[in-house]
Amino acid sequence: MHISWNLVADIGGTNARFAAYLADQPEVLYEFHHAVNEYPQFDQVLGVLTAEIEEMCGWRCPPEQVCFAVACPVDNEIIRFTNSHWAFSRDQLMSALNCRKVMLINDFEALARGVTELGSDDVRQIGGGAARTDKPKVILGAGTGLGVAALVPHNDGYQVIDSEGGHADFAPVGDLQVDVLRYLRRSHSRVSLERLLSGAGLLNIYAALSHIHDHQSALTMPSEVVEQALKDNQSIAAQTLDVFCEVIGSTAGNLALTYGARGGIYVAGGIVPRFADYFIGSQFRTYFESKGRFVAYLEPIPTYLVTHVNLGLLGATKHIAIQRSD
Repeated sequence: MHISWNLVADIGGTNARFAAYLADQPEVLYEFHHAVNEYPQFDQVLGVLTAEIEEMCGWRCPPEQVCFAVACPVDNEIIRFTNSHWAFSRDQLMSALNCRKVMLINDFEALARGVTELGSDDVRQIGGGAARTDKPKVILGAGTGLGVAALVPHNDGYQVIDSEGGHADFAPVGDLQVDVLRYLRRSHSRVSLERLLSGAGLLNIYAALSHIHDHQSALTMPSEVVEQALKDNQSIAAQTLDVFCEVIGSTAGNLALTYGARGGIYVAGGIVPRFADYFIGSQFRTYFESKGRFVAYLEPIPTYLVTHVNLGLLGATKHIAIQRSD
């Protein structure tokens, strides 16, 4: 008996999340998570995944439709991940999965589509008022890298604008951030936002502040920085989180001005939810609004921390549904 099922994925620089579901039951997902560094080649994880689906679901036929959200540009013939060693072509993917239709979208396009499906329990609002339904929304998120996308109202729906906004230049605010920039320019002739707003970015800020304060740089993992900061609010690690929250706040404010995003700003990604309460109590919102003559423009705009754990998979599923309805 033929079974019609779909396969979606949200693949970043550190984690690859897959989900399989029956085409007529998109709300029931069978999930499979893998660490990128455990597989030298992308096709290796696909082999393991195929076996897992067969064992868990009993589905031996190929998927009907596939949508992979990937953390890199998708316009090239070869998909090369910005922050991992994986690479593949669309033809290789179709051959490995034995399917006829594969859709590849940027991971933040998937997150943007997922935002339209969120309920009040999936976010925590940080300041601002009610979102304008007739105005753009912006989503940004720090993980292995920094992603940015927007949703612009269009024909009773939204048009997704994916981007590589995470690689825009870091613009420091205040003397301390200027000193951090000077330190990072020792290693990078050009310092992008991702050099601060990512897992590696946390370590970059921590190393810069350790140097500025003549403190031994003892922590080597982003998780250690977060753990130390939550234990000791007077530590260099806590100051690192403070700078991180300030920079993501000013970046979110810049994006709100750029897109006219009075539909709201959504902060997602794998890093911030690890210190959600700290983030909400930080200077994030102050730096978001601190735009000189445009404070009054930004004050009503709501900002949200996304707490939904699989927003990328939700968005990839939504993308398939939209393609089927067109």
